[in-house]
Amino acid sequence: MLKIDLTSCNQARFRLAGGPRLGQSRVMAETDIVRGRDRALAHVEDWVFDLDNTLYPASCNLFAQIDQRMGAFISELLDVSLAEARALQKHYFREHGTTMRGLMDQHGVDPEVFLAFVHEIDHSPLPESPALAAALARLPGRKVIFTNASVAHAEKVMARLGVADQFEAIFDIVAADYRPKPDPAAYRQLAEAVEMEPRTTAFVDDIPRNLAPAAEIGMTTVWLRTETEYAQQGDIGDHVHHVADDLVAWLEGVLAARG
Repeated sequence: MLKIDLTSCNQARFRLAGGPRLGQSRVMAETDIVRGRDRALAHVEDWVFDLDNTLYPASCNLFAQIDQRMGAFISELLDVSLAEARALQKHYFREHGTTMRGLMDQHGVDPEVFLAFVHEIDHSPLPESPALAAALARLPGRKVIFTNASVAHAEKVMARLGVADQFEAIFDIVAADYRPKPDPAAYRQLAEAVEMEPRTTAFVDDIPRNLAPAAEIGMTTVWLRTETEYAQQGDIGDHVHHVADDLVAWLEGVLAARG
């Protein structure tokens, strides 16, 4: 049975893009300060947020359940061991953007069946987050969820966190015609669907490579840094404009800078 550490899930990690963390190089810390200098983001009118490991701390380990179910799905589908299934899962994620896209392209998997199976998880480890709800409520402008998961999963996460009423829309993998981040087409579809101007939009995601297409079309990007395996993949280049380790703390910093 999967065990979740709720203590770590509830712990806030207050740190804006400032001094170095344990084991972090000074070069990276200085880069953080330069990229995060304009904390007010006064030009931003629309705010786009990733869902998993962004709206809630990665320490909640909710995605571990999804990860486990993806492995089980592949193992049963292809009649391979769980170890072989995991290797394929990670390969498809790296090469196709998501495991699901790889299964669709390589094995003709029905995406609706896959999404329903992998998101049949226990959402109870997610605690309510009044601090996040308050920060979002104070943040001027529209707020939108942009996720490689499904609307059903997003709604459950938002309900647990107590922030469902803070978001105008959920743009999920189905709305993107099953083209996942970081496929540039998904970002263009998002901008068109919710009628947002990229130059006045900020996008927050925990995976650096997902920020590159957003920056390419003019969005201001924020990397919510975590220690997860997924978050370590991709180049940390000029497409990362701001860096933070805690979403609530970063939002409060933006609000304070705006005055």
